Amino acid sequence: MSRLVNPPDIAVALHYDGENAPRVTAKGKGAVAEQILELARQHDIPLHTDEGLATVLAKIPLGNEIPRELYLAVAEVIAFAYSLSGKLPEKGIL
Repeated sequence: MSRLVNPPDIAVALHYDGENAPRVTAKGKGAVAEQILELARQHDIPLHTDEGLATVLAKIPLGNEIPRELYLAVAEVIAFAYSLSGKLPEKGIL
């Protein structure tokens, strides 16, 4: 399950499998950010805006898990996305 954080000029896509820490799967600014957002819209992936969090997440190399210091902030984004989609985490844990 992928999640996005999308402030005005930056977008970061996260993948969370319910078992491991979320990973950064895409990130970009400007036109690349718009492409990420458009793909998310096309696939009905919930979007969440938090410029500060996105700025920090954008510093994480692609494919890397998020650091422990961001677990709570990202868990809130994942919970937000699950609530919008009407789904529950596979194991019931965020």
